[in-house]
This record gives sequence, C-alpha cells and structure tokens, in this order.
Amino acid sequence: MAPLRQGLSLMPMTDEVFDGVTDGSSAGDLGFWRLPGGFERLLAQWSVSGPAAYVEAEYFGGVGEQRAAVWADGALVLGPLDVPTKKWFSRTVSPISQALGRLGARRGLREDEFEAVGLDRHRDNEGWISSIDTLRERSCGRGVAGSSRSS
Repeated sequence: MAPLRQGLSLMPMTDEVFDGVTDGSSAGDLGFWRLPGGFERLLAQWSVSGPAAYVEAEYFGGVGEQRAAVWADGALVLGPLDVPTKKWFSRTVSPISQALGRLGARRGLREDEFEAVGLDRHRDNEGWISSIDTLRERSCGRGVAGSSRSS
C-alpha cells in the first residue's frame, strides 16, 4: 500500500494483486479495463468498514480517460463514472476526483482532489511500486519490522 495524503492509501493493481483477488469470473458490467472478476464483491465487503474506491486512468500525450466507482456500507454508491477526458477538462467532472471526494478528500485552493491527496506524484503503477519499495527499505533501515515477498 502506498500512503497518500489526507489519510488515504493506494493499492496499485499489479499482476500479483490481480491474480490474488480475482475469483475467475468475468469482470462484470462496470466497464473497467482491468477490474478483476469478482473484485467488486470484495470492495463491497471492505466498504463495510469504510468507503473504498476503484479507479483507472489511461493517458497518452495529455489525452485519455478516467473511470471510478465507490463502495460504502457494502454497496456501490457512486458510479461507475466514465468520462473521456481531453487535454483540458473541468476538474469537477474528473471521475477520480469525484471518487476521492466521496472518500472524504478535500481539494485545495489551486488543486483538485487528485493533486490534494498526492496522486500526481507518479504517472504509472511502476512509479507507485518503486515508492512503496523505497518506503519499505527506509522503514527496515530504521529498525521497523516489516516483511515483503517478491515473485
């Protein structure tokens, strides 16, 4: 898990995570590119303890798409939101910012929820995974107990 600001965390959807959470069923009708089969049921279960979101973004050259959904109290409560985004779009229509807002994130004066929680720090899963690995190395170097598995 990668820590974000405002008390949120990010779990990058790696191949290992995908394989670990899929139940082998089809991805369902939510319209996501990489949502593992059955994962929406797991998100609903997790959301009983607090809201959970699943988000995807795909960009190339500043143009792309975002998709997002939020679960709370065991049910889908927002989305799925699917907005093709252009180079310039209103921050209030960003599916990811809307999902973050539903999780309690608050925008700043000159930043949307995406930037406010720090999602702009990395552009892809590899960047997030590298930052998680760096945090683990620093924590272990300071005598904090931790474990990791590599495949």
